[in-house]
Amino acid sequence: MNTQREFATIILAAGKGTRLKSGLHKVLHNIAGRPIIEHLMHSVEQLSPSRTIVIVGDERQQVEDQVGGRAECVVQDPQLGTGHAVAQAREALAGFDGDVLMLLGDAPFIKTETMVEMLARLRAPDAPAVVVLGFEPDDPLQYGRVITHADMTIEKMVEFKDANEAERACRLCNSGLMAARSEDLFALLDRLDNDNVQGEYYLPDIVNVAVRDGRTCAAVKTDRPHEVVGVNSRAELARAEAQWQQLKRDEAMDNGVTLKAPDTVFFSWDTALAEDVTVEPNVVFGPGVTVSRGARVRAFSHLEGARVGEGCVVGPYARLRPGTVLEKDSKVGNFVEVKMATLGEGAKANHLTYLGDAEIGAGANIGAGTITCNYDGYFKHQTVIGERAFIGSNSALIAPVSIGADAIVAAGSAVSRDVGDGDLRLVRAEQVVKPGWADRFHDAMKKKKAAAKKD
Repeated sequence: MNTQREFATIILAAGKGTRLKSGLHKVLHNIAGRPIIEHLMHSVEQLSPSRTIVIVGDERQQVEDQVGGRAECVVQDPQLGTGHAVAQAREALAGFDGDVLMLLGDAPFIKTETMVEMLARLRAPDAPAVVVLGFEPDDPLQYGRVITHADMTIEKMVEFKDANEAERACRLCNSGLMAARSEDLFALLDRLDNDNVQGEYYLPDIVNVAVRDGRTCAAVKTDRPHEVVGVNSRAELARAEAQWQQLKRDEAMDNGVTLKAPDTVFFSWDTALAEDVTVEPNVVFGPGVTVSRGARVRAFSHLEGARVGEGCVVGPYARLRPGTVLEKDSKVGNFVEVKMATLGEGAKANHLTYLGDAEIGAGANIGAGTITCNYDGYFKHQTVIGERAFIGSNSALIAPVSIGADAIVAAGSAVSRDVGDGDLRLVRAEQVVKPGWADRFHDAMKKKKAAAKKD
């Protein structure tokens, strides 16, 4: 991105999130299998800011551990409002000559193009001191209002509780996301006061300070109100998850994916489905799943950390765990669990099977009830099954073990030694037949039961 001027990002993540009633910091709660702040960080990183500052406070170590070396964490203690939070970045940005984008750590859905629009407005010829991102929700509730002139320059910012009837009728609300020049920002913050019920320094008040100085401030309006959704309670977290899922479903269908019952399919942040993939009802995609063209994921399946090849069939009621690879046209059927295993092209495990730590050759057939016994209580071991091998039902393959190409393992076998190419392995106890034994047993037991009733 050609930004013309450097820019830095300040992400506010010091809030306690008490309404979530959790020991986990609110920005670390997951949406689509990814912490809230990671959604935001990903969008920010697309623009390659010169600096990223995260303001931390309550449970600060949790946030610092999450963002790692990708951002500089600055502590706000005590926590005296959003204006006070941004002011804590003064030392970290000492000597920085550029623009500053101020974002909320609990508002994860802001798009990169919206950030670009805010920075572009800041750099417009009229050189506004502050740019505010506004939005028009279906229900303005008690959001602060952005009172603007016809050209979207700002007359004033007003909190709902302080607004008069005419101001409350304004539908343009303050998202809390702002941009300012570094040379203006901290000078404006120095002039804030905390003469309010909460005794806090409010970031939006820098706009009113600049306007009183005769400076221009401007609003940018997003037509996507979902971008500025914040998460402060379990109910809001659930609504944010539902919102994200609906957007992902719509995106998938727009890209050529068939969802038989869209509202019952749940994606993760990185789920990647190709054109002509079909997903049946009640499917859950955990993180790390890619599905290639023409594959079908049948009902009630759960996939995580898996790569599904072209034309494959998964399920119904299948579970693919991390490390699963299904090559072209392979099939995993009902009540099959696969982990750290690869099924070669055209291989099949149609039902009631566990395959872990295994390499299964092209065209192999895995019978119902087969398991790879991959764990000895201390270590995992590998099972290798050759191309076109046939594993009979209810077989146990005791790893480490190798089954050769075109080999057959007879049903009910417990295989603990390698099987050569083209061999038959049959591991069963000799069958014993005792003619008439069952009839004599039943007669004896019936007489015993009748005698017991007489007593």
